[in-house]
Amino acid sequence: MEILGIDIGGSGIKGALVNAETGEMLTERFRIPTPKSKKPKDMAKVVAEIVDHFNYKGPVGCGFPSIVKNGICKSPGNLDPSWVGVNIDELFTEYTGQEFTVLNDADAAGYASMNYGVGKGKDGLVIMITIGTGLGSGAFFNGVLIPNFELGQIPYKKHKKIEKWAAASAKEREELSFKKWGKRFNKFLKLVELIVCPDLIIVGGGTSKKWEEFSHHIKIETNVVKAELMNHAGIIGAAVSCLREQHHGHLH
Repeated sequence: MEILGIDIGGSGIKGALVNAETGEMLTERFRIPTPKSKKPKDMAKVVAEIVDHFNYKGPVGCGFPSIVKNGICKSPGNLDPSWVGVNIDELFTEYTGQEFTVLNDADAAGYASMNYGVGKGKDGLVIMITIGTGLGSGAFFNGVLIPNFELGQIPYKKHKKIEKWAAASAKEREELSFKKWGKRFNKFLKLVELIVCPDLIIVGGGTSKKWEEFSHHIKIETNVVKAELMNHAGIIGAAVSCLREQHHGHLH
């Protein structure tokens, strides 16, 4: 079964067709930069462009970089504040004519790792951390998703949320070396370990491609591994979530 998976990020919106049984990407990733406004209608137009690019008809799974509850955006994350309260599923369904299942982007990446990747068959509490514009996190207990486990939102020192200090965007903004940034990321993981005491942490997102540059700065007791699906996990997991989660963007 071919399903379109879309991964919405702070800098780019990406999509590909995925085999929902094997988790294999069947097409090249198609990417359009996230509109500068980061507003709902502008982003919905880009999502529609991606659906049109693949000439796709059918259910669409979509990872979204914020807290999503029953298809509704509960926090703006790194997007425009006007997203709060928007039914994302229905907005995207309106712009594309296809049914949408929208979930948190780190939850989507976690789905991919738990179904096809390094998390497959792992019991206990598994935390997926995605490093990008922010720090996304997805939680699975005995393979079942605990939605919207937003650990990047923890306040830290003078920062409203720790992701402002320890995400890849902070590394770029402050021109930090991998050593300096790696120590910050390790501090974040220490807090994760202290608060939820996971059995395994899987690290994904764009920065995980540079794993060798910073992994030796990770010094916590919990086992930390790289997500081998890396940047494709969000797309793959979003597509798979279509089969597992409820469609909220119903067509009338």
